[in-house]
Amino acid sequence: MKKNVEKLKGFSSRIFLKSLDYIEIVGNKLPHPATLFALLAVLVVLISWLTAYFGYQAVHPVSGKVIMVNNLVSGDGFRWIYTHIITNFVLFPPLGYVLVVMVGIGVAEGSGLFNVMIRALVLGAPRRLITAAVVTAGILSHLASEAGYVLLIPLGAMIFHAMGRHPMAGLAAAFCGVSGGFGANFLIGAMDPVLAGLSTSAAQILDPEMVVNPVVNYYFLFVSGFLVIIVGTWVTNTIVEPRLGKYTGTAEKIPVDNLSSIEKKGLRRAGLGVLVVIILLALSIIPENGILRDPETGSVLHSPFFDGVIIAILIFFFIPGIIYGYVTKTVKSDKDVVSHITKSMAGMAGYIVLVFFAAQFVYFFSYSNLGLVVAINGAHTLSNIGLTGIPLIVAFVIMSAMINMFMGSASAKWAIMAPVFVPMLMLLGYHPGLTQAAFRIGDSVTNLITPMMSYFALIVTFAQKYDQRYGIGTIISSMMPYTIFLTIFWTLLLVGWMLLGLPLGPDGPLLYQAP
Repeated sequence: MKKNVEKLKGFSSRIFLKSLDYIEIVGNKLPHPATLFALLAVLVVLISWLTAYFGYQAVHPVSGKVIMVNNLVSGDGFRWIYTHIITNFVLFPPLGYVLVVMVGIGVAEGSGLFNVMIRALVLGAPRRLITAAVVTAGILSHLASEAGYVLLIPLGAMIFHAMGRHPMAGLAAAFCGVSGGFGANFLIGAMDPVLAGLSTSAAQILDPEMVVNPVVNYYFLFVSGFLVIIVGTWVTNTIVEPRLGKYTGTAEKIPVDNLSSIEKKGLRRAGLGVLVVIILLALSIIPENGILRDPETGSVLHSPFFDGVIIAILIFFFIPGIIYGYVTKTVKSDKDVVSHITKSMAGMAGYIVLVFFAAQFVYFFSYSNLGLVVAINGAHTLSNIGLTGIPLIVAFVIMSAMINMFMGSASAKWAIMAPVFVPMLMLLGYHPGLTQAAFRIGDSVTNLITPMMSYFALIVTFAQKYDQRYGIGTIISSMMPYTIFLTIFWTLLLVGWMLLGLPLGPDGPLLYQAP
């Protein structure tokens, strides 16, 4: 009996790995990612025409307004395309974030600071904890807005490569923490008050006195952080990295030799520079009259500091990079600084081309209203099925994950879904905090495999640094195991939470009683 079970497990594993290989082969046989995004944009245009022709529409759950698909094959559609191609490219958020941060990264990398930091980490950190540390850093990066995508994901690949491990495994582990674990955190982030505000508005449709506070899911999100670390580490070490095999590419590997005395001195001085930067940034938001607080409300979460946090990150790398370069003589003048930045920007040429077409696809899809109509109709379909209790919550997680494949913005999705599902589940006796927690799981797990995620094109660019053959198929096949196992175990965590009757957070009970 035991042998039969082992054979079955071995057979299942082979089928699973073969499926991932097939996904990668098919995905990478597709055209160049830039061409693929261009074709997807054209496909959106054609689908918008077809759905508009057949009158595909939805009724907005809040305003009651009929949402029609905007036909891009029409006079208005063609005029919109013609006048927005440039703005689609220029205003695509990841483009500005990445290029601005690359100013600071260029100095830190060109001066040698990144090199010595990674060598110090590799020499001093226990190897068995590296994967967990990378996933954990990804989760913590949620506090710094999009910084995790721009900084941590390529850094994860660099660390693994320096340790003699496959760089794609490091990229995948970091991507898992940053994006797959988007709904988990150890501290309250900027997204929590946004979602809580939308949940409050939705709950007040039924109960005008209901207020959902920003920490309503905190206990659950905190425990979820450990779950993401455990699952992310296990998937990386037992599925993703063994499947990738030995890295045979030609990307330059950071040599892991002992630090020289001048490098140690430069690292210490750079550390002092980081400390000074942290103190100055803290002084801008911690005092009640901090210059980067909101001047009207005094808020920190919704403030100029977080609106411009990318600039803080730029400074965070720029100043220590200058200091390290000055100490080690890799930066002797302003010409060296500009040279390092220029070299860093030159490496982003392929990404800029890719973003041009990715931006058209994302904004064409947004303008067409296809995602909005699909989301609203999907929500109504689930609400009409008639499920109750745990099966309803599980179905809601799955549906949220499916909708996430079409809409990238968590707040935009929740603005549509909350007015339907929050009151519906309240009528069934469930608190809005539970509905929001289920949504956050679904909103996270498919981030890793959807090209609709704003930074997906950037992830492809990072991967191609190690092998030009890596494409969308490589990313999706590498990240699919994380999506599968995070969905399973995170949903089971929520089900267990419900069965135990634990509160989701402060003032976050599972059940709701009508006043």
